[in-house]
Amino acid sequence: MKNSETIDIKVAEMPHNGLDKLLARVSEILSYLFVFTVIISFYEVLSRYLFDSPTIWVHETASFIGGSLFVIGGAYALATDKHVRVVLLYDIVSQRTRHYLNLFHHIAGLFFSGMLVYGAYQMVANSWFTPWGDVHLETSGTAWNPPFPALLKGLILFTVILIFIQFVLHLINEIQTLKEENND
Repeated sequence: MKNSETIDIKVAEMPHNGLDKLLARVSEILSYLFVFTVIISFYEVLSRYLFDSPTIWVHETASFIGGSLFVIGGAYALATDKHVRVVLLYDIVSQRTRHYLNLFHHIAGLFFSGMLVYGAYQMVANSWFTPWGDVHLETSGTAWNPPFPALLKGLILFTVILIFIQFVLHLINEIQTLKEENND
């Protein structure tokens, strides 16, 4: 029994479709940016405390990279089925009931991610365009003043669109699985 549980867990964590596989692979590659963030932060500490020459770019760059990876992590968690789930209930029900719980999860996820797409679009519109329609990226307002806030909001919009598409694909997959089980 322990062997089949291990197999079930591994299957559940595998990407469900081509988009999930792509997101999982790209996310794993992008995760190396955490190492880059540590390196530049270490550089900032050395520069500031050993040479009394702080940088103006490290904090904002590290924050942007960390925030970006956090946002992408949501799509990765959904692609690899590692999102938060109430396993107390999920683990004690039958496989068929799990499929129905998954259906509810995907429909609720569609609704929620659809609202996020709308909200993210509003954020991008406000941070990328002036009231007159000219393109002007929102900046951080610091001495360095990079357009990281606008770029992060664009990434949020892109990612929640991907998450919405993931929910559609997962819903289709779950419906097909239920139909196959009903035919058996």
